[in-house]
Parts: sequence; C-alpha cells; structure tokens
Amino acid sequence: MSLVRRCSRTACGRPAVATLTYVYADSTAVLGPLATYAEPHCYDLCAEHSERLTAPRGWEVVRLTDGSAPSRPSGDDLEALANAVREAARPHDRAAEAGGSGPSAQRPGGETRRGHLRVLRSPDS
Repeated sequence: MSLVRRCSRTACGRPAVATLTYVYADSTAVLGPLATYAEPHCYDLCAEHSERLTAPRGWEVVRLTDGSAPSRPSGDDLEALANAVREAARPHDRAAEAGGSGPSAQRPGGETRRGHLRVLRSPDS
C-alpha cells in the first residue's frame, strides 16, 4: 500500500497537494493545504486540478494558503536585496584610516589585495 495520497479525480494518479471541502450551507468550496489524514467527505487534489478548480454558478471558492509555503518576494524585498548588494560592492575608504591596509591596498612584492581576491604581478613586469 502506498503512503502517498493520490488525487481524487478519476484517472488521475498524481500525488495530492490540496484538500477540497464543500460547505453546502454557505454554497462554498474550500480549497486548502493537504489535510493531515484523509476524510470521507473531502477530496484530495493534485496541483493541476487544484489550480483549475471551479465551482458551480452561485458558489464561492475560498482558497486557503499554507503559511509554511514560501511566498514570492515583493518589490520591497527585491529592492532591499539590491540595496544590500550595492552597499557590499561599494569600495570602503578604510585604506586611509588603517594606514594602507584596506580592501585595495598595495602590499610588498607587487601584490594587490581587493577583499578576498589577490592580484599578483607577473614576474616579467
């Protein structure tokens, strides 16, 4: 016996990802995260069937989201990330403060150090 619950739709063998429940008194179909165990009056649906779900005329579909699922980043999140990257890439003026041992300081032997990278001069030059 398989431990993976399958979609309740006829001839669909894909794994279930959501549970559909009908509230007849309110004319509402509630689609939420996969229930912890199979209920006799609920329907388990795969991702494709849960996305394409429609309700009869006059009924409302309520889609509940799983709070543990990762949400898509918002514009503010992406802007904050871009600002953090710009700040990290900006050259710092610590070289003058620390006596020439900053991120792009010239070292003895012709070695230049920028952050964690080193540029070595060719022995020919």
